Amino acid sequence: MTRQRPDDPDERAIRRASLIVGLQITGAATILVVVVVVVAFAFVLDHIRADRLFSHREATIDIGGLDIIEGAIIIGGSAVILAAALSWFATRRAVRPLGEALHSQRAFVANASHELRTPLAVLDTRLQTLQRKLSDDDVAAPTVIELRRDTATLVQIVNDLLEAAEDGPASDGIVLVNPVIALAVESLQLLGTERDITVTFTDDEEIHLAVPAPSIHRCVIALVDNAMKFSPPGSTVEVGLRSDGPTAELSVKDQGSGIRGIDPGAIFDRFARGTEVGDRAGFGIGLSLVRDTVQRAGGSVRVEATGPQGTEIVIRLPRADAPRRRRRS
Repeated sequence: MTRQRPDDPDERAIRRASLIVGLQITGAATILVVVVVVVAFAFVLDHIRADRLFSHREATIDIGGLDIIEGAIIIGGSAVILAAALSWFATRRAVRPLGEALHSQRAFVANASHELRTPLAVLDTRLQTLQRKLSDDDVAAPTVIELRRDTATLVQIVNDLLEAAEDGPASDGIVLVNPVIALAVESLQLLGTERDITVTFTDDEEIHLAVPAPSIHRCVIALVDNAMKFSPPGSTVEVGLRSDGPTAELSVKDQGSGIRGIDPGAIFDRFARGTEVGDRAGFGIGLSLVRDTVQRAGGSVRVEATGPQGTEIVIRLPRADAPRRRRRS
């Protein structure tokens, strides 16, 4: 992993938090030692008078075997109880910043989603107005239709992000994902053409998942966009969907130079950074959202393979039974 700059505010926050936690643990350990010494001294005083203990003459303590066992139980039990209490207190203080960060993150996503809803609604309204003014044979009509479709997809993604931020339901029904993935790939083929990168999609059968369509769409967009960032011109990004018994596998494979400068499993961490490729470095927040979405749906995502021949990322999700069609009466 790349080293963070000394003036990085996140690095300073981490060092400050580490110092605070270290001091708290040191203080807890000191209190534990003091209490154990006090308990041990109290036990000794219980078996010998103070005037004999502090006299100039040599004093002996007559302690039997049962007294030793009793003392060990009292001192040891007190130490364990106190250590548990201090550990709980120190741990609670240590993880409090993490809880606050997660709360702030969810609040940011929720607020951003709410703020994006209105501009998207305005954009869709304007597109509708433009569409009504165009004749059916106008050359711009198909493009306006695609823009409205992309706007609707953005609205669905924003709603999905809002549900994720508010711990909403992971699914609202059974979804046939083949057309959802095909639509996401189609929307990215335009970007691929601009970068001289081909994006393909292959599937072997219809697959249903208990995952919202916007979530699947968002995952495909994030994975393919990430693959294109690290793909050289003239290469191909392959998107595949297949079944493996009760599990569905969604794979995205590129022909880049592989993941470098970071552990492959860490690319799903927020703002993970790897070795720079051209003017691009890091993996941003998209892959971390993919992992969050997949895990909420009971699945997993991992780097299946990476190397000079390219990288393959695979999402595994439990399949769902196709909804039965209602018979007409």
